[in-house]
Amino acid sequence: MANRIKLAIFDIYGTTLEDAGQVPAAFRTALQAGGLEYSSEQLSAVRGASKREAIAKLLENRFGPTDPDIAARTEAVYGAFRKELLELFQKKPIAFIPGAVKTFQWLRQNGVALALNTGFDRVIAETIVDRLPWRGCFVDAVVCGDDVHKGRPAPDMIFNAMQRTGVGEAARVMTIGDTTKDLEAGNNAGVGINIGVLSGAHERERLQKVAHTQILASVADVPAWLEAHPDKR
Repeated sequence: MANRIKLAIFDIYGTTLEDAGQVPAAFRTALQAGGLEYSSEQLSAVRGASKREAIAKLLENRFGPTDPDIAARTEAVYGAFRKELLELFQKKPIAFIPGAVKTFQWLRQNGVALALNTGFDRVIAETIVDRLPWRGCFVDAVVCGDDVHKGRPAPDMIFNAMQRTGVGEAARVMTIGDTTKDLEAGNNAGVGINIGVLSGAHERERLQKVAHTQILASVADVPAWLEAHPDKR
């Protein structure tokens, strides 16, 4: 493969790993513990964002951004969310999207650096990553929501991954994610290839509303798509 693309950045949950419903379940439990109810659509709208920022947005919409207790409310709900999510990840197996590891290996064999990025904080991300059977697969960087000043749709996590892997041009970066915020972040970073996948939070109709290079069924389809589009590689 010609080396136009030097770095591939994958979202974790719903893109690299199977979405078993833990995240929306943890959101709902944490919010309900605070006496708050949100619809599935309201929760879906914040998928892909930094989890603390997502909770802050939900609470600001409910109480108003000038509410003097918004910071304390956010931290209380986020703490409950984090605790619930870690417990759910301990109870349910964590598994790769079928074909994800082969895609990683194919990219590695073709000289592409690999990074993961996620709206989870470092503790949650490492809990997930440490439990995965990587089977010889290797990533060069894992960037978390608390590593940067702003989470998605800001491009900060992408730029952080580029810095960690020594890739200086966004045009040489490919991003892959399952939410509109993944695609928005890729656009805001100016990446060369910005792919949406249908294996996670958002359906095709929603993803298509955001500028993108391609929408694929899953990360398993990335190598074949790149082979079929040598001009993009």
